[in-house]
Amino acid sequence: MSDQLSKTEIGKDAVESTLEAAADTVAKVTTIVTHAVRDVARALGEFGTEVFEIRDAAKKASDRD
Repeated sequence: MSDQLSKTEIGKDAVESTLEAAADTVAKVTTIVTHAVRDVARALGEFGTEVFEIRDAAKKASDRD
């Protein structure tokens, strides 16, 4: 048996490596996007909480008058 790889097997290996690299990249990008969406949702939630606290503080201050 020959030690050389056929052109077909070399092509198959190249396609396989390309698909693996693409899958890894998609996984990384998906993780980045998922974390970004989570972080934005958390920041908006914290902002909402602050708005409610400011509104309550303003109401208490106006009730004292």
